[in-house]
Formats: sequence, C-alpha cells, structure tokens
Amino acid sequence: MKEKVARKRQRIQVFGLEEEHPCVWMKAGVINFKLCDNAYDCLTCAFDKAMSRRLEAGDGRLESWRKPYLAKLYGQKECRHMLSTSVPFRFCGNAYDCATCEFDQMQEDRVLTGEIGRPAVRNVAGFYLADQTYYHRRHTWARLEHGGLVRLGVDDFAMRLLGYFNQVRLPRLGAHVEQNRPAWSLRREDKIALLVSPMDGVVVARNHEAMEAPDRAKRDPYGNGWLLVIQPTHLKRDLQELYSGDAAQNWLLAETHRLESLVAPDTDLPLAATGGEMIEDIYGNVPHLSWDRLVEEFLRP
Repeated sequence: MKEKVARKRQRIQVFGLEEEHPCVWMKAGVINFKLCDNAYDCLTCAFDKAMSRRLEAGDGRLESWRKPYLAKLYGQKECRHMLSTSVPFRFCGNAYDCATCEFDQMQEDRVLTGEIGRPAVRNVAGFYLADQTYYHRRHTWARLEHGGLVRLGVDDFAMRLLGYFNQVRLPRLGAHVEQNRPAWSLRREDKIALLVSPMDGVVVARNHEAMEAPDRAKRDPYGNGWLLVIQPTHLKRDLQELYSGDAAQNWLLAETHRLESLVAPDTDLPLAATGGEMIEDIYGNVPHLSWDRLVEEFLRP
C-alpha cells in the first residue's frame, strides 16, 4: 500500500524536460501556481481543457492565458517548443493556434520518426534500467516526451529473458492499445511472447526498423529500439500503476530475486556474466525453464 501511495505522489517526468516548468496559465498570471506536466502540449492537456470549459461557462474571474500572451511583442511570444526546451529559439507567429501551425507539425513529425536521445541507464543486479522512464510490472516501459506523446518499448530484463527473437509484430497505426492488455508480440522461431501495453492510447508511430531488424530492439531497448509512440488517453491515471525512480529499482531487484529462485534449485549456472551484466539469453541457457513458464511468470498479464 505504501508503495502504491508513493507512486501516486511521484511527479510526472517528461524525457528532456527534467526541471520544473510553470504552466502557461501561471506564466500568464491567470493562476498563482501550476507546473506543466504535459510538455506544453495544451491541445491534449486535461487542465487546459478544464480551464477552457470554465471560460466558456462564463466564469468572470478568469481570462484565457492566450490573451496576455497575444498582447506581448513578437520577440516575447515563446513557442511551446521553446518553452519546453525542445528547440532553443522559436517565437509564435500563429496566435498560439498549434493545431494549424506548420512548425508544430514539423516538430511532431521529427519526434515520431527521427533518431531519439537515450536516457541514462543504471545497472541493477545485472540488468539495465533507464532513467526518466516508467515501468509496467510485466516488463514494458513508457516514456513521456515533448508534445504530450508517449514512447513505448520492452525493458532489458525481458530482452535478456527471451534471449533473441526473429520477429516483432506491432499494432497498426490508429489502433487503440490498453494498459495491462497484450499490445504486441515477439517471436523466437516457433515461440511467441505477447507483451502488454503499459498505458492506454492511440498508436501514432511504429518503429519499422525494429520490425525489419528485430535485433535493433534488443541491442538498444531504451533508445532506437523503441516499438510504438502513442497519444495517451488516460495519462495520469495510467502512470499511477507504473514504477519510476527508486520504486522501479526496488521492483527490478525483486524481479531479479524471483528469477534467481527459479534458476537456483536445479542449476549452478551463474546468471551474471563478467562485468556485472546478466547473460544475454536466459531462456537458451536454462533448459529446465520452459518458454511458457518464463512468459507466464514475468510477461503475461
């Protein structure tokens, strides 16, 4: 119970937006205090929508954050991508109407299809855990990025557990994935593992390179081995069920101990290789543990 409460209180972390940034309603002086937790993507922000509804209902105590921003000189009208630090310098010339902005669309396309930055990783009992990342208990991950989108993938534990795979099957663009429900599969010869989505959302990008060269996902699971990008539909609710920071490290340690207890009774195989990394192919090196057993214990919802 304490762990769940701690997860609920964790601050939403956006990859590349590590410092605290004031919401535009606060920056405009309309409200006293509110931090942005959606990478300045007001189009998908629940708080912005709620405030807008109050304005439409005739709340005379409020004015839109856009009003004081539009009154600024051009050189003071920071673009949302400048506010979120995804670009160093850009001013808005489109009256903060991001939905019709060509630059905004260009930035969204870059996030979806371009090379991505890698978060720092740490070694936890032989497995790698990425910072600024949320983890589902069934070994998939979610990372919030600029523009309010969420990138999804499979963690290092699952990659080493399965060893290798020769096929990655992903849902189509526009498909809806659900938290705790199977969303994609990894195939190793005649063995298939269904993996769950860590969050609800609509698929807006797929990693075609990972589908064409599955080893890419295994070699770089937290970077260019990502699998999907989604537009989340229940962001804050879903994050309450995921691990991050110290909670993620404690969870992974517990998972490692569970794995060791399955391996230790019948084999002397050392799981950790030279240098403190776990062996690359646990399934292939522990004959008494079947594929179905490993999937059931660690990956299946």
